[in-house]
Amino acid sequence: MIAAILRFSLIQRLMIGLVTLGITAAGIWSFKSLPIDAFPDISAPQVQVIIKAPGMSPTEVEQRITFPIEMEMQGIPGQTVLRSTTKYSLSVIVIDFEDDMDIYLARNLVTERLNQVWSSLPDGIEGGLAPITTPLGEIFMYRIIGEDYTNQELRSLQDWVIRPHLRKVEGVADVNSLGGEVRTYEVAIKPKALVKHGISIDEVEHALMQSNRNAGGDRINQNDEVLLVRTVGKLQNIDDIKEITVRTRYGEPVHVSDVADVRVGSMTRYGAVTADGEGEVVTGLVLLRKGANSLQAVAGTKEALESLKAILPQGVSIESFYDRTDLITEAVWTVEKALGEAVILVLLVLIIMLGDIRSALTVALILPLSVLFTFIMMKLFDVSANLMSLGGLAIAIGILVDAAVVVVENIHTQFSKAPEGVSRLHLVYRAVMEVSSPVISGILIIVAVFLPLFSLTGLEGKMFSPLAITITFALIGSLILSLTVIPVLASLFMRVHARGHADQADGRLMRVLKFLYLPMMEAALRFRKSAVLLALVALIATATLFPHIGKEFMPIMDEGSTVILLEKDPAITLEKSLQKDAPIQQAMMELPEVIGVTSRTGADELRMDPMGLNQTDNFLVTLPREEWTISLQQFQENLREKLSRFDDIDYAFSQPIDMRVSEMLTGVRSAMAI
Repeated sequence: MIAAILRFSLIQRLMIGLVTLGITAAGIWSFKSLPIDAFPDISAPQVQVIIKAPGMSPTEVEQRITFPIEMEMQGIPGQTVLRSTTKYSLSVIVIDFEDDMDIYLARNLVTERLNQVWSSLPDGIEGGLAPITTPLGEIFMYRIIGEDYTNQELRSLQDWVIRPHLRKVEGVADVNSLGGEVRTYEVAIKPKALVKHGISIDEVEHALMQSNRNAGGDRINQNDEVLLVRTVGKLQNIDDIKEITVRTRYGEPVHVSDVADVRVGSMTRYGAVTADGEGEVVTGLVLLRKGANSLQAVAGTKEALESLKAILPQGVSIESFYDRTDLITEAVWTVEKALGEAVILVLLVLIIMLGDIRSALTVALILPLSVLFTFIMMKLFDVSANLMSLGGLAIAIGILVDAAVVVVENIHTQFSKAPEGVSRLHLVYRAVMEVSSPVISGILIIVAVFLPLFSLTGLEGKMFSPLAITITFALIGSLILSLTVIPVLASLFMRVHARGHADQADGRLMRVLKFLYLPMMEAALRFRKSAVLLALVALIATATLFPHIGKEFMPIMDEGSTVILLEKDPAITLEKSLQKDAPIQQAMMELPEVIGVTSRTGADELRMDPMGLNQTDNFLVTLPREEWTISLQQFQENLREKLSRFDDIDYAFSQPIDMRVSEMLTGVRSAMAI
């Protein structure tokens, strides 16, 4: 079969050239359309049930909400993990499923069970399933800045203008609101006034409920036209609330304003956001839909924010303080740079070792073609481009040329010793057939080395399978191209030397290396027992050093962003917690590398991150690393020195993705938990 494929390739050289151009175009298109992220998605299909129970203590929430829901969720098909977090007024139940479970099927199964238990839960609770995102879905964070606007007004702008606009962006699962105050209208009853008018609280509540609605009527035909009749009773402002009639007494109406004070207030807050030591701010957090392209989602978010500038009130602006694009761009550039450097180094080595620039360039073409072939396969098999998958390509660069080097080197040898009258195509065919079996065997052996990585499951499988997949694709692509495209290119561009120039088969460097190597090989063959003994001694010496090498599952990735986690007195109030954050922010901003600090205290609006009022995440906005005059380690030491001034806090350093990975796997944010 190999002979038939090779004959077809050499006979149909134009077709092979067109196929190569097709692979190039398809590879470029595939790379541009691949989902790109900095980190592989290692999360299992996960469904969160979030229940808000205003006013209920943690014990009551656990007994009346969390425990009944957990019992109902037992035994769902495909379930692997069931855990919960119960706090004041909040219950969060997390259900993880097997890796092959469809997320939408998982959500349907959880919804069915939740509907079955909902009627037995206390009245007044609200909630349901969290958005279809992953623990690594926080891709863009922004703050709303408005001169002469209150935080309540900015929060209304976020909830009613910005958030609905961003939710329409492709790939966005939801937009979480944090900070500010949610506007409410409060009716504060005056007990003495109730007694005076003989009215109960229930009557006031009933009047408010009945007076806040529109009523549809019928239609009237008049002058050949249809007029629709309706009653408008929806409340529009505070004055409408004040004028609601509670009861008519002695022929005079008693209004709400007669028995209560009506004012603008805010909902009970379970968290807040402060920034730069200057007080509270309003922020938004864009969540990526599971399986979506994070790079395109962030780009769409930025375009949507840009289009909002035309409708935002004067003096209001939106400023980002975390952008996943920075990390993705840096990670992809790191891998692309490594690939480019590897290609150049391989090309230089080939020119030096082969001693013929045409042969070296023919071999070097295998690198971009194999990489483009890999991108096509990644697109077909839904493998995203990230540090692990692209890193696999960087690792495989040196291996990809193996097959092509063997093929081209043998063609070069055949051309250097070509007898008179033999056609170029016949020489290429004979050279390739001579080495086809060892080339195929060598590549398959290398592929077999990576097969154990495909057997990994869980976190290890999700982490390392992209690496194994891309290396396998690249090796298979290099093998196919080495036996089809490379022979065609060699027949077109490589020169056939006259028989008198057979010594040109080896370059100068190869002749020097052979001069040094052949005597050593002859000595090893002459003293075989000594050579084997020396190899065994080296092996044993290496084995004794292995236990002393440090080990870890994976080195910590520098995301380019720093998050400082703070813990305060568990009984602290929200107001006191925010008050303590201000001097801490100011202390951190004394460092020249820090240009901003945004601190999230307590729970967010969707309750996807149910922190306590004593917990604060500080997101540091820093200068670009190239403008730093110190190392990252020294920067962290300087931060520790600043934070050591405060005795009543505990702190830890983390990063946005690192923090969420730890929380996803164990339910806590630390590398170690008791």
